[in-house]
This record gives sequence, structure tokens and C-alpha cells, in this order.
Amino acid sequence: MALKDRISAETSVADGLAYKCRTILTEAPTAFEAHETIARMLGGQVDGDVATFGFWTPELLDHRVPDGDVFLEVLSPKGPLDLTRAHQDVTFERVYVPVARYEAHSFAAVKGMRAGTREEGGDFYALVWRDADETWHRILDPLAASLPFGAFAPAELYDVRSMQAARKDKAYFEALRGDEPYKFKPPVNILQLHVPTATAGGTLGSLTRQFERLAERLEADLPRDPMDELFLGYDAVQLLPVEPTTVYEMGPDFWHEITGDDTEVEVSLTRPDTTNWGYDIVISGMSTVNPVLLESGRPDELVDFAAALHNFPGRSKMLIFDVVFGHSDNQGLKALNPHFFAGPNMYGQNLDYKNPAVRAILLEMQRRKVDFGADGVRVDGAQDFKWWDHTAQTLRHDDDYLQAMADTVQNVAGTSYKPWFVFEDGRPWPQEDWELSSTYRAVIEGQDDPDVFQWGPLTFAHNTPFIYGFWLSKWWRIKEMLDVGENWISGTANHDTLRRGTQVNPKLNINTRLGETKMEILDKAYDNPAVAMLTYTAFPGVPMDFINATSRANWGFIRNQDDQYGVKVVSEEAISLKWQVDEYAYSVPANFRRLKELGFPARADLARFLEFLPALVEVTDYDLDHIAKLLNEVEPPLAGPGYFDVPVLKQIARAWMDDMHEYCNVANRVSALDPNQTQYMLGLRNFRRDHPWLRGNLTAEDHFDYLKPVNGRTIFTSLRHGPDGRQVYTITHMEGGDTEDFDPLRLDIPGLEGAGWVCQLRTPNIGPDYISGPIVMRDSMGLVFTRGGA
Repeated sequence: MALKDRISAETSVADGLAYKCRTILTEAPTAFEAHETIARMLGGQVDGDVATFGFWTPELLDHRVPDGDVFLEVLSPKGPLDLTRAHQDVTFERVYVPVARYEAHSFAAVKGMRAGTREEGGDFYALVWRDADETWHRILDPLAASLPFGAFAPAELYDVRSMQAARKDKAYFEALRGDEPYKFKPPVNILQLHVPTATAGGTLGSLTRQFERLAERLEADLPRDPMDELFLGYDAVQLLPVEPTTVYEMGPDFWHEITGDDTEVEVSLTRPDTTNWGYDIVISGMSTVNPVLLESGRPDELVDFAAALHNFPGRSKMLIFDVVFGHSDNQGLKALNPHFFAGPNMYGQNLDYKNPAVRAILLEMQRRKVDFGADGVRVDGAQDFKWWDHTAQTLRHDDDYLQAMADTVQNVAGTSYKPWFVFEDGRPWPQEDWELSSTYRAVIEGQDDPDVFQWGPLTFAHNTPFIYGFWLSKWWRIKEMLDVGENWISGTANHDTLRRGTQVNPKLNINTRLGETKMEILDKAYDNPAVAMLTYTAFPGVPMDFINATSRANWGFIRNQDDQYGVKVVSEEAISLKWQVDEYAYSVPANFRRLKELGFPARADLARFLEFLPALVEVTDYDLDHIAKLLNEVEPPLAGPGYFDVPVLKQIARAWMDDMHEYCNVANRVSALDPNQTQYMLGLRNFRRDHPWLRGNLTAEDHFDYLKPVNGRTIFTSLRHGPDGRQVYTITHMEGGDTEDFDPLRLDIPGLEGAGWVCQLRTPNIGPDYISGPIVMRDSMGLVFTRGGA
């Protein structure tokens, strides 16, 4: 049946929505409360055989567009539309449906539209308006439930209710139901991962299968291999952002219209294939899932992943979303109306949090996203939520907005709940002295919830634990952690610190005792057995591990969409070649295939090019034409395409990003995993789970110090006392030379004296036969003893 015969406008329903909008705006106590209610009416929503659509459209008022020139555009594919195909040309039927408007809101209702489900694709839609020159303009849905072709294309009408009704973890949520919204508590520890590099498949579907397969192996009591152990022992999994990101600045567009009229349009469709670390978001589409992560094109994959964690045998795992609402990339200007933005910043654009409609829509985006089934939320860059105080002529932190984020009530499977919240907040960053002046406690102390967390100082962006003197230079921060760190995320490896580590100049005072090569040094710095032991058995807070660190995979700033600054970004990333790629790794046929095809067959060829590029970017003030000219004049000539011009430089930059993205995949490390290290790390995680009281701050009875005199090494000792009389004693050699032969249990530490100590954990560089007694401790060694308790 033709689209025009299948659907019909439900004008009375649309008029009712517009009238309801008017009533709310008139009667609500405040403008924000009004927009909070109206936000629930926005986006495309399915109710039986009627679909309703709501848009916040202040731009129509700006352009003084009359009602007769505003329509809901409905698009339905005439033939098969396969979301798993890389490319296809599809003809869509098109029908324009009238809308009802009230001030800055537009509503439509349609009977007979197909709503997408797991099994079937739905119709697409957008709001459109016509100007005096008969030119059509699209307004996309920022609250869309499904965006198979990204945030810059029409949305798919999606049956969210059916998706929720079919979820496999309903029993998990039903068990939490009560008279008041359930409040999630902190997990014992967290596994952080980036979906595209966490498995060979690089999708949510493949990640779900990884956990389902692991669950089946555990239930069958099969032996664990090192790859299994990477994923085991965690109470929570935190995904790097899974929202739609930027697209290719210079195309191709994933939705490209070739020809069309009022009844049909032919569209060239490309399956989204960008590579991005997840933080280059455009705000629009935050309610749904980045289509790059969906092998089926169905947002159900995120619900399936939540269910795989919640149904994990023995001990359910929490799902934590990492959300980015503190800024928008500049591409967001093309996806959202200008009223969303408050001006440029170092990332792109500030959002206008003081606009009540913007504030309400952002919170509604968050609510709908977390309703996919997340138990926790990590807020990226909380120090960036700011508003301009015109009276004082200064930017102020919008802590009320952060509180509103944490107060948002979710509902899944009929259960109302509040997620656990973690804020990354380094204020007064980016002030120059932020590393000294930040307390990392501004949000903790400002919110009502005693379980609100922040990233701690050893977890924030600029930690480099492979530079000599690092640990004693951080002593003052460690002391803070011991005193007030129970609401901090701990650990030194995450998506920021590992990336920053690759930017360190190798000529600095590097701890060469960590390894024979730069790659080994970097790997062991962020997957260090002594650091992990300290984190899991001595420090308070909640430990977090980044899987690219624990697998000793690679990591970097991954973004292949940037045309204007792509070459500059690669020039800044170039130093990571020295840290992460040796001759052997580069020579592997599957690695760096694009760069090899561009004329860099050996690592030395690429390294020489990357020595010149950063210097020329700096001296020319990033003049690409001048850079290309100077590269062509190098003697002897550089390897590469033969002749450098601006398009070639951009091609090389894109190849670097795509090759590095593939190189960073955890699956590449399967054959190189050390079972001694993976078993040891799993043992640490299980130890923390068995001693959850270690999360608390140290008490007056506890001990933490470093051995004195230092004598060229840093050795920490910790003695903690549990509520059941259990004692945990940890000694870790963090850096420096070997000790003399000594007995760790005979040190002059109050409470250590006496018998009964049992060695529970030893780093892999200490033989399994060691029980107690004299030992020579070397860099990265550590021991854990316990005594007493039930």
C-alpha cells in the first residue's frame, strides 16, 4: 500500500497536544517546570496505531514562518532497506503532514506509520518548513529514539515500549521495586571500555556475546583463559560514550539525497562508519545509540547488553553510561537550533543551560538514555557546565544542573530508580594552576546524596607514573585520598591517562626499570602490579580499570572525521609512535595497512615523516600549504605518496586515525596476554570484593607511609583494620632501586607486631613459594598479608 494511502493525519490529536502545551506554559509555577513537562511530549512516540511528534522550534519564530509552511515530513522506503549493508540507494515515498503549533512548539499526529522494532524497520521523519523562495528546510529530532544514519539525518520512528517489554532483565529491575525510587549504591570496582576496540567485532552486539559466552563458561565451570580474566571480577562496566558523534566534515553524508519531489526522494545511504573515541558529540541524538556501534542497526542492542550484565551468573554487574552534556562539537550547530548554544568554547560550543527549554530537553535526553537500563551515570567534564553571570561578568558553575541530573528518576520494567552518579570535575580547570588548586570534591560536597562520587586526583587526566619521582611528587594527593577518598574513583589508568602517557617526551627521566623498551615501559606503567595492588588493597574509593591498559593494548585520541584540524591532531599524536609501535608491531601485515599503502612500508619511513610534521605545524602556525611545500623540499626525500599537497596530508591523517583505531583493538592482544598477570589482577579484584570495607577512608587506627630513608626508591606500607577485626597489610615497591634483604613483617609499624599473618597476594614477579620472611624487593613488587577476622 502506498504511503499516502496507509497514513493519515490525526489533526485533533495534534491540536490537543498544542493546547496541552499552551495550558502547561500558562499554569506551571515556573518556565522550567513547564518545559520539563513539555519535554516528555517531544520526539516521535508510539501509542497504539497513532504516532505523535513534538518539536521545540524557536527558529520558526525567528524566521516568522507561517503555519501553512510547516509540516511533518514522513519518509517510507519503497523497497528493502537493509541497515547492515555498507551502501545502498533507496527510493523513499514522501508525504507532508500538517502540524499544530503553539508559540515555540510544533506537534503532529499520524495514524498508520510503521514503527521500527527489532524485527522490522520503521518509517522516517523530520519537521520541515518552506521559505518565501519555496526552499525547504529540515528540523531534525534531537530526541529521536533511533538514528540509523546518524544525528544529521531523518530519524526512524521506533517502538520503545515494545523494546522495553521484550528486555531480558525485567526480573532484575522488578526485584528492586519499592514504594520509593530505588537508589543504586556504588559498585566495588569498575571496568571501563570503549565499545569499538573492546572486541574484534567492535559493536554492542559483539560485546554482549562476549559477556554471554563468559557467563556460559562460568556456569559450565570451564577453565578460564586470559581473555576471560580480563572481563571477570568487576561489579560494574562503564562504557565510553555511546551517543551519536560528529560525522565527516567534508562528507560523504550517510544520508545523501540525489533527486526528489513532493512524493518521492531517492537517497544514497551509507552505513555510518566513523571511528571516534566517543567524546566528540553533537548533543542531538543523545537519547539513542550511535549507529556505528550497532551491527543490526537496532537500538535494542544496548538493552541486550544491559541484560547480559544484569543477568550475569553469581553476581549481577551494573551498567554505567558515560554522558557528555558539558559541551557540543561545532557540528552541533548544524543539528540543533541556535537557541541551544551560549557561545564558543575550547571544545566547540557551550550550551545555554539557563534557557528553561534547553535545560529541560537536556535532562529529558538523559532520562530517556538511562532508561535503556543503566544503573549508574558518569558525567564527563562536570566543571564545564557553566553559565554567564551578566551582573558579575563572569562564568559560574551550574551546580544546580548537576544536582538535577542526579535527581532524575528513571523507570525500567515498572521500577522507578535513581542511578549512582560519578562526576569528572577538576575545577578550576582549565585555570593554569588547576592541578594544585583542585580539591576534586566540589560536587561531592555540593550535592545531597552521600553516595555521589568524583574522579580522584590519581584518576584524572595528567598522570604519568613512569616518570621517576612520580609517586613521592603525588604524596600530598595520596594523603588526601587516604583522608577523604572514599567517594573518589581510584586507579591511574583510564581513557585520558593512557592517552596522555603516550604524549610524554621519551627524553624525560623515564623509569627504565619498568621495561627494556618504550612499549614495555608504557604497558607496565598503566598495568603495573604494584600500583594495582595499592589501589585494590590499600586505597579507599572505587577502583576503575581501563581494559586497554589491563590488556596492554594501545590507545590514543581517535577521531577520523576532522578535515580542518586532522593533520594538526596527528602531529600532536605523532610522539605516540615512539611509545606504542615498534618495528615488529608495524611490520605485522594487518597493522597500519593504510599508511603502508600510502608509501610508508616500514616504521622508520613513517617515523621520519612524523619527526618533520610536528615541527612544521609549529613553525608555520599550521599553514597546510606551506607545510606541504616544505615537506617536498626535504633531502633526502621523505617516504610517502611521492608528492605532498594538502589533500595528501589530509589523507595521511585519516589513514593514521583509522590504522590506530584498528591497532588499539583489545582482540589484537589475545596471543600476548600474560596469564600470570591476568590471574593476579583477577585475584586483586576478588580480594576487594571480599573486603568491601576497604572503600572507606583510613581511620586513626590505620597506617599508611613510605619507608624512610628513601635511598633512591619509593616503598609504601599500609595497614588497615576491618570492622570484623580483619587486618590487611600491604607493602609495594613503586619505583627505584632494589632493597636490601629484609622482612616486611618486621618493620616498625604500630599494629604489625605479632604472629598470624598470612600472605594472600604477591605480584607475579614474586614466586608463588614465598610465604613470609626476608626478601629483596624490586620495582613493581608487592605483597598483601591478612590476619584475624571472621
